[in-house]
Amino acid sequence: MAHMAMKDTISNKLQEAFTPESLQVVDESHLHEGHAGHRVGGETHFRVYIVSAAFKGKSRIDRHRMINSALAAELAGSVHALAINAQAPGEG
Repeated sequence: MAHMAMKDTISNKLQEAFTPESLQVVDESHLHEGHAGHRVGGETHFRVYIVSAAFKGKSRIDRHRMINSALAAELAGSVHALAINAQAPGEG
């Protein structure tokens, strides 16, 4: 079985959990060289932009908790940092 990039793993899990209208996962690891959690080869620091009806009526904190829960295994493992921009359709 081929190794799946962490960016793809995150995208797949968020797609499955939230069926988003739009989703963008950006590997920002290169911006954190020399910082805590950085590893050669990256895949440690990510930024997520997601729009999903699942976030309608939810607070920013609840949205972050939902995403962190969906990605619990990755956050407990190799992902050091996750920046989240989560919106419901029609926001922003």
